[in-house]
Amino acid sequence: MARRRSQSLPLFEELAQAAEVGGVEKSLREAGYALIAGADEAGRGPLAGPVVGAAVILRDQADYPGVTDSKALTPAGRERAFGLIVQRARAVAVGYADAEEIDRFNVLEAALRAMSRAVAGLAPSPDYVLVDGTFPLPGLVCGGAQRAVPHGDRLCLTVGAASIVAKVVRDRWMQRYDRLYPAYGFGAHKGYATAAHLAALKRHGPCPIHRRTFAPVRTCSFA
Repeated sequence: MARRRSQSLPLFEELAQAAEVGGVEKSLREAGYALIAGADEAGRGPLAGPVVGAAVILRDQADYPGVTDSKALTPAGRERAFGLIVQRARAVAVGYADAEEIDRFNVLEAALRAMSRAVAGLAPSPDYVLVDGTFPLPGLVCGGAQRAVPHGDRLCLTVGAASIVAKVVRDRWMQRYDRLYPAYGFGAHKGYATAAHLAALKRHGPCPIHRRTFAPVRTCSFA
């Protein structure tokens, strides 16, 4: 399903040039928004496993050292930041879409749904949602406004926090799948198309968490 890009509010182009991470949230607070959530996802690229969405409302008065785009952190750094976020944030929630839902709709639609579910799980509900990327979230039930922010995981502290939560939760999930399906090595590659994963896929065929519409899975021989 094609998604229309958000056009409800002007882009924060001036803040994209600012060195201060969190400038978007600061601008929104000055505009009167109190409960600002960031939303991001992890797992659009892999051949297997769910896409995980996360939503985070941070406390304005708390410090969050090391919280940034999850891709800029080591696994150990993500774990440390994850613990800090869970300890200090006002609200944290996750949502997911499994491989079946990814195959039914497409991975972008599934990722948006996963983030929407995460936002719906926040308590209290936000009055503004910042979404990483260029597409707004469908079916938000919180009643708040939203804005899609390109590179939001680097520009917005809340979105960076959400990116860390989504990545850590998904990686832990894939570690559990590694124990269920040990032939594929999910604990090492987290479902991405590494040489070892592709070799295991050709040798064993797909397991229940593989995304059957993804080309390397679709073209392999089914065991």
